[in-house]
Amino acid sequence: SSHFAQTFSTRVRLAASSPRLYPRAPTATAPPLTMAGKSQELIQQLLQAEKEAEALIATAKKNRLAKLKQAKDKAEEDLKAFREEQEQKFQKEMGTKAAADPSAELKGATEEEIRLVKQDYETNKKRTVEYVVSKVLDVTTELTDTQKQALKMGRV
Repeated sequence: SSHFAQTFSTRVRLAASSPRLYPRAPTATAPPLTMAGKSQELIQQLLQAEKEAEALIATAKKNRLAKLKQAKDKAEEDLKAFREEQEQKFQKEMGTKAAADPSAELKGATEEEIRLVKQDYETNKKRTVEYVVSKVLDVTTELTDTQKQALKMGRV
């Protein structure tokens, strides 16, 4: 847009200073002096319109930059709030874990294991005693062939 404005300004100045480059058809009703005055007036109107357009573009750029800055500020504010929230959650979790006594947790787990072992003992004690007694009382009174042969050879 800046290039367009410069080119436009150059053409307007050339039209004002050199009527041969941009000739206009003379009108029969207006004397030559009046035509030159009207040309100057039109050129001034064009220059004024160009200034207004440049001002409008500058205002639009300022507004755009202001909106970008506002959006950036809002994003930074949201990010700051998010960070604070996450930091609070982290501190809360760390505080809970730091307050917990690891030895108490280990003691509880150990007591549970001891309880389970005692429960298994009580459950299986009677059956185990019966099994051992049955094996002790179940004695064969006969000798095996290997034992008989060892006795005959006098090795025992």
